Amino acid sequence: MEPSAVLLYGEAEGMVKSLQRFPLRDTASGGWYKQHEYIEKLNMQAILNASAGQEEMIKDLLVTHGKVPALIHQLISVEIWRLNVLPVICQLQDFRPRSTFPLYMVVHHEATIINLLETIFYHKDVCESAEELALDLVDYCHRKLTLLLSRCSAGEIPGQDRLPSSGSETSSLEELKLQAEALDFDIAVKGLSVLRYITDLTDSLPLSVTTRLLNTHNLPCVLVELLHRCPWRRRSKGHLQTYESGRWVSVPAEDQQKMTKLDGQVWISLYNLLLRPECQRKYNINSFTRGQLLKLRSHLTEVLIDQLPNLAELQRFLSHLSVSEPAAPKKELIIEQVPEVWDSIIRENSGKWKAIAKHQVKHSFSPSDDDLRHQAQRWAQTYDMDVMEALVPDKPKCGACGAEAAKRCSRCQSEWYCNRQCQVDHWQKHRKACDLVSESVKEEMKTQM
Repeated sequence: MEPSAVLLYGEAEGMVKSLQRFPLRDTASGGWYKQHEYIEKLNMQAILNASAGQEEMIKDLLVTHGKVPALIHQLISVEIWRLNVLPVICQLQDFRPRSTFPLYMVVHHEATIINLLETIFYHKDVCESAEELALDLVDYCHRKLTLLLSRCSAGEIPGQDRLPSSGSETSSLEELKLQAEALDFDIAVKGLSVLRYITDLTDSLPLSVTTRLLNTHNLPCVLVELLHRCPWRRRSKGHLQTYESGRWVSVPAEDQQKMTKLDGQVWISLYNLLLRPECQRKYNINSFTRGQLLKLRSHLTEVLIDQLPNLAELQRFLSHLSVSEPAAPKKELIIEQVPEVWDSIIRENSGKWKAIAKHQVKHSFSPSDDDLRHQAQRWAQTYDMDVMEALVPDKPKCGACGAEAAKRCSRCQSEWYCNRQCQVDHWQKHRKACDLVSESVKEEMKTQM
């Protein structure tokens, strides 16, 4: 099969049709893992189609078969699992995992779904097909952005590489925690993109979505704080780096004034929420909100406006706002929809977290060595290296520092490095994945002999 095709049309349609909403208790069950593999492959195919400018069959299939709500439901379900079940699992005294790989697959499931939604939500028909769950998705993305901001406020550096403390059994769980934190950062920036696409379509979505964005969550003020914190930029060894396509990359001196993709997502979202007529009619701008919005004026430089000329209109809006008194609160009688997925899952499982954790440890997270090898083989097949390289059209980046890389790990062939020292420094993080992939390749070779 060509690297540009993960799935044939019939395969993709069968996978899309099979997507369903799993109860929280069935997370990490056999059927759940099978669906995870399906979503991984659908995600890869969607990225390939979008990056190549081809017909986006995955998007069309998800809309045609009404499966976007199922994806959103699973996204929130695994988020709740991570918050309420995973900590209990890690604290169970009799939990001594041979490998945290099965746990990581569940954690990674959330990142896969939001990545797929980011790829397809650019299209109006996808956003509309979310139906009433668009509200749940807005709430989800808002939670991720506020979590990111709270960590910035606490002095944590988003996406910062950290190594677990030394130890045996506890270090593997600590490493899982660090991996989950790194995923949280990637999930948040993808959630930002999804929110931006939603703001593009406020004129065709229910009024309750606009109200939730503007007045329930006051998203413009959240976006102002994001611009102030700019968590997708950092200094490393004196060099400016930006977060792009899941990696930190160094920025040449001549490009440091350029707007990044994430900067652009924030500015376009602000433009939509503050200047679109349907949003201006709904937004209650009080004295506090006015003060927060006026902070944007210091960011609206000539260099920035040259890169995104529409921001000149936003600049004029802020100038007018600066000399205007806050309007009286809008008094409207509105029958508003409210999101239901989060509350319904919490209600159904409240008080059962420990029972769910014990059940899943017994049936899903205590695999035998044979089970681990089998899982690793399926993992290696899902993440075929030819396909993975096709997903990233740019030259490979070093797994340690993000620089352009020319050398691949000779053992597993799945990670790239720019020099030997970076490979040595990254080994602690890469070792487990390397062991699993290498073992699966050996087993596959044995079966072919």
